[in-house]
Amino acid sequence: MAAVSFCRSVNLIPTRIVSRGELNQHGSPTATRPLLFSRRNTLIRSELRDLDLYYGRNNEAIHASRSYSSSPSVVVASPAVTSLALSPKRSKKNVCLFFCEEMRNLAELIAMESDAIELRSIDWRNFEDGFPNLFISNAHGIRGQHVSFLASFSSPGVIFEQLSIIYALPRLFVSSFTVVLPFFPTGSYERMEEEGDVATAFTLARILSNIPISRGGPSSLVIFDIHALQERFYFGDNVLPFFESGMPLLKNRLQQLPDSDNYSVIMIRRNLHAQIVCTKVREGDHRFVRLKEGDPKGRHVVIVDDFVQSGGTLIECQKVLAAHGAAKISAYVTHGIFPNKTWQRFKYDDGVSPDKGMRYFWITDSCPHTVNEVKGIPPFEVLSLAGSIADALQI
Repeated sequence: MAAVSFCRSVNLIPTRIVSRGELNQHGSPTATRPLLFSRRNTLIRSELRDLDLYYGRNNEAIHASRSYSSSPSVVVASPAVTSLALSPKRSKKNVCLFFCEEMRNLAELIAMESDAIELRSIDWRNFEDGFPNLFISNAHGIRGQHVSFLASFSSPGVIFEQLSIIYALPRLFVSSFTVVLPFFPTGSYERMEEEGDVATAFTLARILSNIPISRGGPSSLVIFDIHALQERFYFGDNVLPFFESGMPLLKNRLQQLPDSDNYSVIMIRRNLHAQIVCTKVREGDHRFVRLKEGDPKGRHVVIVDDFVQSGGTLIECQKVLAAHGAAKISAYVTHGIFPNKTWQRFKYDDGVSPDKGMRYFWITDSCPHTVNEVKGIPPFEVLSLAGSIADALQI
């Protein structure tokens, strides 16, 4: 019998052999006695606990379906059907989702994405000296459960209290533990250019690598659009980093635009499925943006980057594209940090001139403080990570 690969090992137990000639007009066997094996026009039924697997002519797997009945099932092999179709539905994993206060809105959106996600609360209090006084509500109720924590390391002042919760939760006899940290804040400080530089991306990765192991094994860490993919090697073996991207959100939004057939994507630093490429050039203490590949003339050009702070690079790129004839210019960043309200540098282009403003500026809700500031102000639009996070929690 030909070998068949499954996602788990199974034992094939042939229980009945039926020839085509032994079927009546209703497709049922006309005889109940065991039949001799004939290679031609025969069908073997194998019971796989919860799958019915059928082999047809030349012992090729032709059909598979879920079956919970003890009665024999019979199908007739067709020469035209030679592929194995396995589509058992995987049951949803129930997840208890804790969150820091500034991520409350995103946590509620995540819970709305799936009825398998239940929000849980933490009392975020402080002692008189300012140090955290924390309490995990109903700690006994999460024993044996899949637990996640939605974090936001938006400033050094909030990291310690969240790390205290992150280190405590997997010790409460949970089945598995996942930390969702949409924005890895020290990601751009991943290298040393001269002796004495401190790569704080490595420091934070080491801190997160020491999250205690839960009953199910190492904890998982979900991060969106980390600045440099090589940072995955900064994490130790006690944590499983899982890198996701917000790019699918942008692709879906671009398909909804009136000029969805006339846009070009331009990448800064990373040439990932980009029609136009700009690069940053350093000359002494000055940095310039230059067009490296592609022609933006007459196009709606979308500048894509992983994060933005002051916005200087995006503005320089906008000027270069406008000078080369771009009809419209928009931008997308997964993480809109914008310290000191630098988002105010970006004006709305109402069709006057692409060098004066952006038609759209898309960000995600990975940085909640920015979301609250730019909500309802053009050209900014917020694309939520809620659905992507809900999916990641089911892995």
